[in-house]
Amino acid sequence: MAADDRLEDDELARRLRDAHRRVRMLPAADKERHARRYLSICDLAKRDPERAAARLDAFLAALDEPPHEPPHEPPHEPPRGSVSGAAQEPPDTPRERKNTPGD
Repeated sequence: MAADDRLEDDELARRLRDAHRRVRMLPAADKERHARRYLSICDLAKRDPERAAARLDAFLAALDEPPHEPPHEPPHEPPRGSVSGAAQEPPDTPRERKNTPGD
């Protein structure tokens, strides 16, 4: 029935709006990746609402997960033979002959 389809479309539209609000509130580092995924779901909703609803469910579940922390790296150890606590040399700088005038 067309009326039933309209109700499903309204529900999908409401859920898409809610997802959009959540994406807008993300930090800039995460926003771009999630916004692209959100836009692909919106595009799919025009052609295949049922499949878009399934992808939206997965998308919202991913938004609910806490952000992944980068693995904790052990503290950097000085190479063998070097004196710990000694001042380290600054990184190499380019040779003057390689510099262009004005550098």
